[in-house]
Amino acid sequence: MASFVYNSAIKDAFLGRIIVGTSVFKTMLVTVSYVENQDTHTTRANITSEISGTNYTSGGLIIVPTLTQDLTTNQTKIIFPALTWSNLTATGIRKAIYYVANGGAASGDYLFAINDLGADYSASGNSFNLASSEFTQTLT
Repeated sequence: MASFVYNSAIKDAFLGRIIVGTSVFKTMLVTVSYVENQDTHTTRANITSEISGTNYTSGGLIIVPTLTQDLTTNQTKIIFPALTWSNLTATGIRKAIYYVANGGAASGDYLFAINDLGADYSASGNSFNLASSEFTQTLT
């Protein structure tokens, strides 16, 4: 499936649950076995098939996104920078999940977006580099 912003993310942003610049965002990696649902998946509790391996911490890494706005095209972009997992040994890396980590149960962590990498990747004790991801929302 394609990369997208979960539908609940827009509502959560309006309700103040997701705030770029204040919220703690994390990126976790999952396998192709996770079947995403843009409409019904709303929290990290909906995520299955997280990878495991040497030097991978469950829940992923903290990431600091940036927000830009283009008033000419009425577009708002959120950009998640590239990340590196050092000395990672893992197989079946297929998707990156971006979410707000609230420090408690997975049911309290709000999903933001998913990036399907398009193929399965592995790392054998080396660095795994995840390219930056950009998500655009147009208001009309």
